[in-house]
Amino acid sequence: MQQIIRQIATEIRVEERQVQAAVELLDGGATVPFIARYRKEVTGGLDDIQLRELEHRLGYLRELEDRRGVVLKSIDEQGKLTDALRAAIANAPTKQELEDLYLPFKQKRRTKGQIAREFGIEPLADKLWADPTLDPAVEAAAFTREPEVLDDGKPGADFSTVPAVLDGVRDILSERWAEDAALLQNLREWLWSEGLLKSTLVAGKDENAPEVAKFRDYFDYDEPIGRVPSHRALAVFRGRALEILDAKLVLPEPETPAGAKPGPVVSLAEGRVALHLGWSHKGRAADDLLRKCVAWTWRVKLSLSSERDLFARLRESAEAVAIKVFADNLRDLLLAAPAGPRVVMGLDPGIRTGVKVAVVDATGKLVDTATVYPHEPRRDWEGSLHTLAKLSEKHGVNLIAIGNGTASRETDKLAADLIKLVQKGTDASHPCHGLQKVVVSEAGASVYSASEFASQEMPDVDVSLRGAASIARRLQDPLAELVKIDPKSIGVGQYQHDVNQSELARTLDTVVEDCVNGVGVDLNTASVPLLSRVSGLSGSVAKAVVRWRETHGAFKNRKQLMEVAGLGAKTFEQSAGFLRIRGGDNPLDMTGVHPETYPVVEQIMEKTGKPVADLMGRADMLKTLRPELFANERFGVITVKDILGELEKPGRDPRPDFQVARFNDGVEDIADLREGMILEGTVSNVAQFGAFIDLGVHQDGLVHVSQLANRFVNDAREVVKTGDIVKVKVMEVDVARKRIGLSMKLDAEPGRRDRDAGAARDNRFEPARPGQRGGRAAPQGGGQAATPSAMASAFAKLQGRDKR
Repeated sequence: MQQIIRQIATEIRVEERQVQAAVELLDGGATVPFIARYRKEVTGGLDDIQLRELEHRLGYLRELEDRRGVVLKSIDEQGKLTDALRAAIANAPTKQELEDLYLPFKQKRRTKGQIAREFGIEPLADKLWADPTLDPAVEAAAFTREPEVLDDGKPGADFSTVPAVLDGVRDILSERWAEDAALLQNLREWLWSEGLLKSTLVAGKDENAPEVAKFRDYFDYDEPIGRVPSHRALAVFRGRALEILDAKLVLPEPETPAGAKPGPVVSLAEGRVALHLGWSHKGRAADDLLRKCVAWTWRVKLSLSSERDLFARLRESAEAVAIKVFADNLRDLLLAAPAGPRVVMGLDPGIRTGVKVAVVDATGKLVDTATVYPHEPRRDWEGSLHTLAKLSEKHGVNLIAIGNGTASRETDKLAADLIKLVQKGTDASHPCHGLQKVVVSEAGASVYSASEFASQEMPDVDVSLRGAASIARRLQDPLAELVKIDPKSIGVGQYQHDVNQSELARTLDTVVEDCVNGVGVDLNTASVPLLSRVSGLSGSVAKAVVRWRETHGAFKNRKQLMEVAGLGAKTFEQSAGFLRIRGGDNPLDMTGVHPETYPVVEQIMEKTGKPVADLMGRADMLKTLRPELFANERFGVITVKDILGELEKPGRDPRPDFQVARFNDGVEDIADLREGMILEGTVSNVAQFGAFIDLGVHQDGLVHVSQLANRFVNDAREVVKTGDIVKVKVMEVDVARKRIGLSMKLDAEPGRRDRDAGAARDNRFEPARPGQRGGRAAPQGGGQAATPSAMASAFAKLQGRDKR
């Protein structure tokens, strides 16, 4: 365990004592949000990002240690565990390297090499390898055997001839070399540095078919495998899974020396095997056989497994990036600016089925519903306006939330006409007079509408109308509403259906947990899904909290949480600081000050002679206090500073202020766009290669990373995040492929085409344009690429051309 702690401390660049403390807290049942917020003294100030990485690595390294124990036991039981092997296994830093060491000892099906050993041919293989001057044919004659006859009378292994015996030698040596852990690692790193990922269109596929055409950029594509960006790797793998693309690892090919005699084609990979084994062709009697053994090792034993391993490595790294993109976008979406306690009318657009309408009050309670038919086939524009105006006036609607699905722009026009009508018929003092409209993402609304929780919240409401209510609530508080939906249904991921689903779910759950606890939760209004994301609260305890609230009324103080069935002292400790009570008995209960530190606040009150209500918000007074005066053995200066910060801005919301994007009139469809237009839009998704912008034309546009700013940008999230409102210039419009090229450099010249320009579709990113093809990657960190001269020498020796 101490070795694990030492390794994690090195990786995240902190002291071992900090890691030790965090591990003890995690093992004791503490959550990451609780540790990050309320145990800074104990961990030396580790933040939530460091703690999440620590938690992840702790799980991996513990699994590695468990597997290490299994491997050691297995080899020891076979009587083959040497001191050197034990040391190598103990020092294996990854699961892959551990499995490489275990490979020769792993129980496997009966191989040709094993059969040859069973027939006593291994001494011959050792003899020829140790002394290549021996004649293989002469030596093999002594090892011929009568053909094997199995119990059922069928023929078995046959080593009755010299060629069959020499094939046995080949099988023994090639299997032995293919299980050499150092050789495997050497080859993988070399191939990662020098190999190419190549994809081509599967023969017989119609390249103009819609499902095929979107992979057009990969019909003839290659790129150094160690430098393939995540989105391109996942595009190729998806194309391969759909049997549209063929993908393979292409190896560097040796240059044939001028004037060289014709001979067998030898790959660079075979040269790497020969170099590792320390063997070269010197024209000795057994050298031709050994050359065949080397070639067999690569072509039969290692080539396919190496490609499989490198593809797995590429996929794993690509998935890690894609999952991070999803997590970052989800975090931005959950922490988007809330409109707050305002009356909102939600419009779920539709054509023939009508526009579903739901009005929610300032607390999010559904108070009215309707369905209007302004579009085809009824075209009841005036009747729809009349219905919406009556609802607005009746309930004092402040905001209109419009889902961004089918008929969104048409419904946006309806809302614009409604605003004009309402403003004309009301005076400035009326709640509706300042009515505004906002287009919001409706991703996942249908999933929520049909969920069990939605049926419990709105049991007598039609499923379609529940979606309109969800759209309205998303504007009031995106976090509170979106936690009711599986994060994977929100649709802000890159190739989200192609990545490891369990890892994706784990990561997204941690994002939701961190966001919820970072903002805090109103104990008296929060739903069960929201409460269940609070540190320490399980789904069952969250339900118990709501039941207590329904039975006894609103919580008046945090202490009453201890009256909830199933909520004990440990759960209270983990959750209380993140739960807010507004208008309760104790003003501190609406802040992030944890109840365990209330005695510290009492000391501050005693020192200042002011009640807590007079202290809250008084930054001028609080800044004069010295934190050291109130610190003690349990709560140090760091904690006291946090308490003073909370008192300065009690109940503060870390989310940004609410803003409204304004779409351009007359721009309702991709066909309305023209190069050079400057428009306002909302960032709907962000990937490393760029940002997708909702312009209100049913098709997101892409600002490539090179067009985000007048400086080099490595990752789009350096400049924008999901939910940002930005101004963009239209650079290119491809109506046929539904692609819109945009730039945030408003002085840029339209018409230029950026690499990686893709489109958003089906809540996933489409395959993007690959970069320059055919380039060769330079050896990267950890690579073991040999120098060209050494490699050329190896080939000359391998092919028998160097007779020295």
